[in-house]
Amino acid sequence: MGGFKGGMGADGPGFRTGRKLGGDELQLLLLALLEEKPSHGYELIKLLAERSGGFYSPSPGMVYPALTYLEEIGYASVAAEGTKKLYSLTLEGKAFLDEHRDEAKAILSQLETIGQRMGDVRRAFSGEEDDAASPAGVRQAIHALRHALHEKRRSSPEEQKRVVEILRRATEDILGKPQQ
Repeated sequence: MGGFKGGMGADGPGFRTGRKLGGDELQLLLLALLEEKPSHGYELIKLLAERSGGFYSPSPGMVYPALTYLEEIGYASVAAEGTKKLYSLTLEGKAFLDEHRDEAKAILSQLETIGQRMGDVRRAFSGEEDDAASPAGVRQAIHALRHALHEKRRSSPEEQKRVVEILRRATEDILGKPQQ
């Protein structure tokens, strides 16, 4: 990592077409996470997956060699905890991270933004978006309406027009004004 390239790919800092992160970027992210708190490799994998909403979940085959390399070059130290290894940031690792902090922040920010967007999409497709902030009675009514509309999706054109008219009137009634 001494020859850190920095990752400006077609998809923004750290992201490259055809893959998510290069080894140097992963090592930089691991240093940033270790600065927050000493962690086991598995915890670091979970943190990256959580922060990215599941978009980026590096395999153990990527993370553990990266951690070993960070230890070998003196950027991370390891303490045995039973059968696990607890990785911590060293002073050399912190100095390196400080030199590349802007890029680490940009990559973490991009991962978090992608995670938020993926969460929004998941909620929209699952129908949770409207339900999350609604009282129980409203959630039940929304669920019942979705079920009814699902049942009517292959009905005759006349029946579909009838359903549309019912929904239009209901919308007017809920809002207390005619719909355009």
